[in-house]
Amino acid sequence: MAVIVRAGAAPMWWPGLLAAAIGALVPGLTGRRIGLLSGAALFLITAAVVALVRSRRYAELAGGATRAGRSDFLQDRAVTVRNWRRGHRWWLLGAFLVAVASAFLLPGAGGMVLAGAGAGLWIKAVRIGRREHRDDALYWVRTDWVERGRPAGKRVKGYRTTGPVAGDAAPGGARRRR
Repeated sequence: MAVIVRAGAAPMWWPGLLAAAIGALVPGLTGRRIGLLSGAALFLITAAVVALVRSRRYAELAGGATRAGRSDFLQDRAVTVRNWRRGHRWWLLGAFLVAVASAFLLPGAGGMVLAGAGAGLWIKAVRIGRREHRDDALYWVRTDWVERGRPAGKRVKGYRTTGPVAGDAAPGGARRRR
């Protein structure tokens, strides 16, 4: 489950930083200093909001998690990441283009918002990983319940658990070290 959350972190973080760097080269209407300072503030606000949104729903689903059965289909980490990124590639491209275009108004701010969203997703995945480590279990979402990459959406009735060595993901959705 943390793999789905973490899948969007890198595709938002790196293009966000690139858009902020491009935005820093453009003077914009407000000037570079105001744009970059407001971008830094927006980065912190966006990261905090993304990290905290729906955290109660995640905790509620994790609290009621059941052991994964034989009939549950649990996806490989690489397949989950690839599916999420393919499903959201046009949204990510659009967000990058908007972040670059916003540099003409407020230099660097749009890119920092995009990077803040990526950082917030990474923080959320780390928090889920701490819970998985504490509970000594990995949380999974059945693939038929996940709608458009939402691990806590309306269709998700509960999480499944396996042992911490199951699968190819470490707690928090990171790639397992071999």
